[in-house]
Amino acid sequence: MLAIVCPGQGSQSPGFLSPWLERPGVQEQLATLSDAAGIDLLAHGTTSDAETIKDTAVAQPLIVAAGLITAQALLGADIAGALASKSVVIAGHSVGEITAAALTGTLSNADAMAFVRERANRMADAAAATPTGMAAVVGGDPDEVLAAIAAAGLTPANMNSKGQTVAAGTLEQIAALVAAPPAKARVIPLQVAGAFHTHHMAPAVSALEALAPSLTTHAPKVPLLSNYDGAVVPSGEAALESLIAQVSRPVRWDLCMETMSAMGVTGLIELAPAGTLTGLAKRGMSGIATVAVKTPDDLQAAQELLAAHSSLEAGTL
Repeated sequence: MLAIVCPGQGSQSPGFLSPWLERPGVQEQLATLSDAAGIDLLAHGTTSDAETIKDTAVAQPLIVAAGLITAQALLGADIAGALASKSVVIAGHSVGEITAAALTGTLSNADAMAFVRERANRMADAAAATPTGMAAVVGGDPDEVLAAIAAAGLTPANMNSKGQTVAAGTLEQIAALVAAPPAKARVIPLQVAGAFHTHHMAPAVSALEALAPSLTTHAPKVPLLSNYDGAVVPSGEAALESLIAQVSRPVRWDLCMETMSAMGVTGLIELAPAGTLTGLAKRGMSGIATVAVKTPDDLQAAQELLAAHSSLEAGTL
């Protein structure tokens, strides 16, 4: 089985979409997604500086749009249809779960962009209310790491793997953890503008609950994993509920990887802006083949991995 995964906030970098503009139709696709998002994704993906694209209201729509563009380059215009004939599982980290929902046909591209626009703006508003942030804790004993996070008054907002947990809370709490890290661990402040996936984001949850009736959901055409518990979501309605609740509850990427391993995943493709999730997979999923689709130059390797798994499914290898 193959996994296709979609990264979250913090994976973006200045100019990362520039190489994709050389592909036919990408500028037009970006223009359509920009209209749905209400911001100029072409400018933000090519010329905006790091500080600009760090803004939650910019970063989140930009990351979802990048995933949709690279998925179409890999799979064609009917992404969900192309995936439906393959042995594949889809998952996304944090905001990447919105990208994943669109890839599986659970949400249309337009509804996915409407959702991420509201999510990003309301999370930015919540972050502005209190100075908050996030920091990665790398290494250390897992129990000692969680104890240190709790002692600082922080929340383990992203449990990415046994060796990496992201803590979130006020800037003062982050500073306290940096000053007193767990034994044999490093604490690395992240370039994000809020304590995402914590109670600080509760106002954004309410806004998304109000938006939900205007969105149309469909049953996922291929298995779609939830960040909440790593389980396959049973319906389109459940997927939307998971996306809304996810804003203020921890992301369990470690459980998503456990589910992928249990399902027999042997190959993983990460869509742009790629690199983070393939790195986690290499450390947390023994023997897995990975491709990070960062630029169009990576498409051939991704297509070869996709074809190899299609051949295995058909019994020709």
